[in-house]
Amino acid sequence: MRRSLGPYELVRVLGRGGMAEVYLARSHGASGFSREVAIKALAPELVGHADLERALIREATLAGKLRHRNLVAVLGLGVDDGLYYVVLEYLDGGDLSDVVLPEPLALHVISELALGLQYLHDARGERGLPLGLVHRDVGPGNVLVSRTGDVKLADFGITKATALADLTAAGAVRGTYAYMSPEQLGGEPLSAASDQFGLAVMLVELVTGARPFAGDTPAAVMDAMRSGAILDSVVARLAPDVAEVARTALAPDPKARFSSMDELRTTLDEIRRTRLPVGASELGAWVRSRRAC
Repeated sequence: MRRSLGPYELVRVLGRGGMAEVYLARSHGASGFSREVAIKALAPELVGHADLERALIREATLAGKLRHRNLVAVLGLGVDDGLYYVVLEYLDGGDLSDVVLPEPLALHVISELALGLQYLHDARGERGLPLGLVHRDVGPGNVLVSRTGDVKLADFGITKATALADLTAAGAVRGTYAYMSPEQLGGEPLSAASDQFGLAVMLVELVTGARPFAGDTPAAVMDAMRSGAILDSVVARLAPDVAEVARTALAPDPKARFSSMDELRTTLDEIRRTRLPVGASELGAWVRSRRAC
């Protein structure tokens, strides 16, 4: 691992994907000032790939204009010896991969993400025209939390071409296909409703520890997702009111899902009012206890 990128000291690798690497890094200033950030850079073997560099620059430029408490902030864009990198807000609680939460905490997390996604879907450009943004990769690996109870969605600059590049001609999948909507799996036009599907898969998984679709092969799982063959044995482990939310957002037809993330969130918050009141404080306590183990 290289020791630095631009003015940033690289501390350790946080994650690696097919196209990029993410590092924990530190910036240093006068009088002992130090700040931890995350840095996303193209994988070494892709340096000099003009199309991918342009995509990274577009991602940083667009995401840098978005400001919301539930979206990871983009702090800057740099280049070091031909390697482009994006400087991101760092959250010290990690992501939610392979995590099972008590139902009230899971509902809080999903509600917060729905708030951030509604902001993303509503984003407008400098001329006031809708940007038509869709995240396309909503899943636990892209949800970051902090010791103080923050919930933030990362990688909201991923393009459709990047997401679908994870599907091989043979049907084998290397990426996050398990959270893709049926229309995304089919290469069809996406809409804000497409992000509801991944959010609902994550809701089921956070509460039960299992996903709502299954099959002997990735291709079989994708067929189940496209046909709406939800595993009743898994969804039955949810409370009936939560299961109804999940089934609505998992509808194969985007038009049969909630009309917006706001409607999904409002429905969830009505359910939350019948449960123990939990929020950032309780989530932060859970994160700290997990990190202490």
